Amino acid sequence: MKFTLLQTDPHSAARCGVLSTAHGAIPTPVFMPVGTRASVKSVEPHELKENNVHIILANTYHLYLKPGNDILFKAGGVHRFMNWNGPLLTDSGGYQVYSLSELRKISEEGVIFKSHLDGSMQQFTPENVVETQRIIGSDIIMPLDECPPSMAEKEYIRKSGELTIRWAARAREAFAATTSLYGHEQYLFGITQGGIHDDLRAISIKALVDMNFDGYSIGGMAVGEPAPEMYRILELSHTLLPENKPRYLMGVGTPENILNAIERGVDMFDCVIPTREGRNGRVYTRHGKMNLRSAKYATDFTPIDEGFDNDVCRNYSRAYIRHLLNVGEILGLKLCTLQNISFFMWLTATARTQIQQGTFLEWKKDFLKRFNDHDNA
Repeated sequence: MKFTLLQTDPHSAARCGVLSTAHGAIPTPVFMPVGTRASVKSVEPHELKENNVHIILANTYHLYLKPGNDILFKAGGVHRFMNWNGPLLTDSGGYQVYSLSELRKISEEGVIFKSHLDGSMQQFTPENVVETQRIIGSDIIMPLDECPPSMAEKEYIRKSGELTIRWAARAREAFAATTSLYGHEQYLFGITQGGIHDDLRAISIKALVDMNFDGYSIGGMAVGEPAPEMYRILELSHTLLPENKPRYLMGVGTPENILNAIERGVDMFDCVIPTREGRNGRVYTRHGKMNLRSAKYATDFTPIDEGFDNDVCRNYSRAYIRHLLNVGEILGLKLCTLQNISFFMWLTATARTQIQQGTFLEWKKDFLKRFNDHDNA
């Protein structure tokens, strides 16, 4: 994988670069909207492009269950299936299996779990998870891992991390023994684990770096641990991960989490916040969050974010979008979602510009103060 590191902030570990894939170049830092089932909820692929989305994420667990490998293969992979011609990353489904704690059994071989759709018993192994992602055709593949609860006993996290390392080695072998089905190159990231324990994180990172993955994901974060603990682990990870490989913090997050992680050397992010919050009428602006269902916006005919250059702010008022939400019109959910996606794209793009100018830390401090002081959600 070609990852070009362009610049590092002189006052922090923040950095910007370019990640090259067959479906396009990805400027970093980058936020990836979540398209779990081959769709970013309520948004068409061309609208993602119009809002400067460079890469999206889909979920191996959900795509494996529906539509299934057979249909995805006949479609020619997920890019053709959903008419998205940009880069796409798939997670391994490990987190979804983790969330099925009452319906799964973990062994050395892999995970046996009960489908949440029809109750059928299914199995994920490091090998067949790679096979499924070959069929999906994602540009960036995640190996099967176990995501332990953040507050689990250290001994459990140690054993879980060792299992994830062994699974990673098997996934690496399966990946090396197979090729892309659709003519474009695919890349395999390793997923570090270890909870909030420095020694276990160091063991996990060293083992995965020795396997020479194309990039490295920082897993097991944002699962209940205090934010300062997450930031401490990110600082440690920055010192141990190779500088010439991309770093992906899985499942994060809020604007504050993202900017603090960028400060600590993270390049890639994903989270359901923009789409989930949008469907609930909560929107993100440069001046804080807003709950557009609130009665105070009933006669507010100004844009959501005055001067913000996107289609939603150019064409629709707070009052109109509130009306749509309150009468159950789907357009209201879509406009809120587009606003949020546009905001998160702006956030990481602006962070990139500030890194290039050497002013990232000062900008981050000023932005978060303004954002948090005017949080109306």
